[in-house]
Amino acid sequence: MTPPPRRTGRLTFHGPLSEIRADALVRRLAGNSPATVLDIGCGRGELMLRVLAATPRATGTGVDLDPEDLARGRQAAEARGLTSRVRFLEESATGTPHGPADLVLCVGAAQALAEQLPDALAALRGLVTDGGRVLLGEGFWQRTPTPSELTRMWPGAAATDHPGLPALVDLAIRAGFRPEWTETASLDEWEEFESAYLADTEVWLAEHPDHPRAAETRQRADRHRSAWLTYRGVLGLAYLTLVPVAAR
Repeated sequence: MTPPPRRTGRLTFHGPLSEIRADALVRRLAGNSPATVLDIGCGRGELMLRVLAATPRATGTGVDLDPEDLARGRQAAEARGLTSRVRFLEESATGTPHGPADLVLCVGAAQALAEQLPDALAALRGLVTDGGRVLLGEGFWQRTPTPSELTRMWPGAAATDHPGLPALVDLAIRAGFRPEWTETASLDEWEEFESAYLADTEVWLAEHPDHPRAAETRQRADRHRSAWLTYRGVLGLAYLTLVPVAAR
């Protein structure tokens, strides 16, 4: 029997990140010549692999709890000739011993380090070498969501789930960083990501409306679509390139 499709089958990055922005990020991060790269909540590690390809002497470590994503990351590393320079580890990032590194990637994964963002930022400061960089991808409210909007987002969504962009940058500064570069995902990037996330599922549902798992799959897809169309233009994602402040 035909199984439902993978929900991430059309995604390159598990987040609103275009090829143009990814290329610019890799150029900037590789330009600092990192020798070691640590990817927190790496998933398939696509951005880490691109940084490693751009810095031939660097080694990388990706940490995640999803064995399927990690396996796909290892396959991608092998296909690009990077196997000898990268590790994909199935383990928690909380209290990880795999630092400090010259470049730490934490894109949409601060919760893997700590429940509260200030604590996650403090952990990131301890994971990066002096003179290194942290790429933080973190959500922020573009405007405060209404109570009605919050009920249509993720379960238990609250206005306190994210700060505004100025407050997010201030939190990074208080944790011991200076923001070298501040940029935010565009609406086009969000729409491409969210559409690609569901695209294979939507096609499958259209072609298999009577499949035994269709009702469950349809409910999940409808719930996700309703959520992202609600937070569209309300929830933003910042990409902050952070420089650790040297100890005095």
